[in-house]
Amino acid sequence: MFGEKVSVIMPTYKRDRSFMETALESLLIQSYENLEIVIVDDSPADYELRSEVEEYIKSIEDKNIVYVKNKVNMGGALARNEGIKKATGKYITFLDDDDKYLPDKVLNQVQYMESGDYDMSLSNMLIYNTKGELIDVRKHEDISQYNNKELLVYHLKRHLTGTPTFMYKAEKLRKIGGFDHVKMGQEFVLMLKSIEHGLKIGYMKDTYDVVVLRHGDSISTGKNKISGERELYERKKKYFDGFSLRDRMFIRMRHYAVLAVAYKRNGMILPFLFYCIVAFFSSPLDVLKEVVRYFKTINEQEKELDNIKNNQL
Repeated sequence: MFGEKVSVIMPTYKRDRSFMETALESLLIQSYENLEIVIVDDSPADYELRSEVEEYIKSIEDKNIVYVKNKVNMGGALARNEGIKKATGKYITFLDDDDKYLPDKVLNQVQYMESGDYDMSLSNMLIYNTKGELIDVRKHEDISQYNNKELLVYHLKRHLTGTPTFMYKAEKLRKIGGFDHVKMGQEFVLMLKSIEHGLKIGYMKDTYDVVVLRHGDSISTGKNKISGERELYERKKKYFDGFSLRDRMFIRMRHYAVLAVAYKRNGMILPFLFYCIVAFFSSPLDVLKEVVRYFKTINEQEKELDNIKNNQL
């Protein structure tokens, strides 16, 4: 199907061909035909498989693939911004080099964007582990209102994130400056900027994005998670004056709970126990509510995961 051009920006960093094949193939079989694929190679110049990746990309017989080869490693945020500069589509969306889209992702999200004349939209996301097991479905269906004030509160409390689910009008994305080069939470900050700039944001309650969760030295799972979370919390605190006491208590509780998990993953038991206690006393009521919410969500997701597995991708 033809329509307004959509640019999909895919940064790649120190990947071999096998990783990229799945991601690229999911783009090449999209039911939406007016698609531009902007691949930004952010690998260091001395990466041994870089030439192999370049040859593979150039071997694909698709004139709508734009290959950008960074001279130096820029990091995920700036690499995506390079892609934004090169993109020529009316709409821009994102895909990491080890994830994939379902075949109707672009078609349905463009139709959704146009149906409400949205400046940006996001949707649900399937999360797999490296064993190929479906482990989570990220949703935001408990948003009560879609005005920017309520979205700001929700975002600071629960994070409206999932970069592959984002789609923007290109002009709006460029107007807000694209991604910020931050230690952690690039997608969180991008959404925050979208809300602050008054973009018309829509939430499409469908699932078309498949993400593989990888642990190890990732900023989101390693020791940098701790310092990154502290920086993120300092950013959130700047909004506290306009928030209710209950919302401030929740955000504070969540911050300490995330720190507790980060310390546990790094084998630091005493800090883990300390922040568990701090999280509880920051807002005992919210801790109890979140425990109930967690088990309720788990039960709902187990049913949904079984349903998805029975209609496997």
